[in-house]
Amino acid sequence: MQKRTKAVSARQAAVEILLQVLKDGAYTNIAMNKYLRSHELTDLDRRLLTELVYGTIKALGTVDWYLGQCVNRPLAKIEAPILNILRLGVYQILYMDKIPVSAACNEAVKLARVYSHEGSAKFVNGVLRGFLRKKDELEFPSEAEDEAGYLALKLLHPRWLVKKWLTQYGREATIRLCEFNNTPAPVCMRVNTLVADRDALIRNLEAAGAEVHASKWSKDGIVCDKMPALSNVFAELKHDFYIQDESSMLVAEVLAPQPGEKIVDMCSAPGGKTTHIAEKMGDKGEILAGDIHEHKIKLIEENASRLGITIIKAQQRDASVFDEYLAGKADRVLVDAPCSGLGVLRRRAEMRWRRTRADIRPLPKLQLQILENGARYVKDGGIIVYSTCTIEPAENHYVIAAFMEKHPEWEFAGVKHPLTGETLDELQLLPQVDGIDGFYICALRKVK
Repeated sequence: MQKRTKAVSARQAAVEILLQVLKDGAYTNIAMNKYLRSHELTDLDRRLLTELVYGTIKALGTVDWYLGQCVNRPLAKIEAPILNILRLGVYQILYMDKIPVSAACNEAVKLARVYSHEGSAKFVNGVLRGFLRKKDELEFPSEAEDEAGYLALKLLHPRWLVKKWLTQYGREATIRLCEFNNTPAPVCMRVNTLVADRDALIRNLEAAGAEVHASKWSKDGIVCDKMPALSNVFAELKHDFYIQDESSMLVAEVLAPQPGEKIVDMCSAPGGKTTHIAEKMGDKGEILAGDIHEHKIKLIEENASRLGITIIKAQQRDASVFDEYLAGKADRVLVDAPCSGLGVLRRRAEMRWRRTRADIRPLPKLQLQILENGARYVKDGGIIVYSTCTIEPAENHYVIAAFMEKHPEWEFAGVKHPLTGETLDELQLLPQVDGIDGFYICALRKVK
């Protein structure tokens, strides 16, 4: 087990992680998990750190709006550590009622001395004290004059996305979607059926101090209502489970791989769906797992090794480039396409601020190209499954529609709804409707 060092205060740890995410471009969950694995924290400090980091990043646009009313310089001109200390202070004052405002201010001033100098400490103190005096007078833009702007600030989402959803879903559904994204995401895990069953894993998790229940969406899934440190659970049960969202677990079920088959997983890293496919095959057959990023191939291999899986062959491969060697050789192909990720903003706190409208425009063309390539790898009578973790129709329904218009040799194979049992051509899960992360899955069969 990795030796852990004693952590600094939860607030200083939060500054460190915010710098990694907001300055260096790290993913929140990866930066957080890395810190928790390498540092010792009490349960209280671990909960405080989690709330400070995820909360501040989720509320970033609104926190920065408030700061903009209280600082007489562009926020970009403030040195990064001091800006993130201010963000933490404002977040605590606005959204963490159990923390006295005096503590939020005083701890921020202390942190400013750690990261900068006395002048910065006085600046932080002045800004936060000024914010306390002004905050009840500060008003968001009028909802009547700017509905998207008002809801964006109130519901902690970028304005362009709220405006898009208002057009797409209407006001009430947009509010429900944003509110869902702002809820804490539970840890979900998939039992490794090669070595355990779900009931046994639930008993072992409960014995380790977890409070869990079986997923209603996936027969292999477990939802954790309360968890001890994941590092401790991994130490005891590391071969028995894989951390994976419930909606993501549905993909392998739809693909329905059989023992002995040849499967191509075109966009595999880090290997969650790939290893699930292998488990459903009883680790018998062959899975060719590709990913465009060389450094992610190791992740696939490490996850397969931990779970005791031997049939996965991971290779660096650009899914948008056709591989003649694979033509007509696969029984089934999975295209879990690169996408905007707009269905999983609850779990990817930073994504709502990194994504732009311009990011989405080129995606459907790439997704269709990858789907076209994958289809050429399938044998006659074989299956291809297309999936994304977005709720954007342009990346889902319209990609499939464009493909089907060009390819009469393919038909819908059907997707059974996990709860109702109804067979659908396409399964689009919407957070505001289904209460689960947004996901899209479609299965097609080659008939000629």
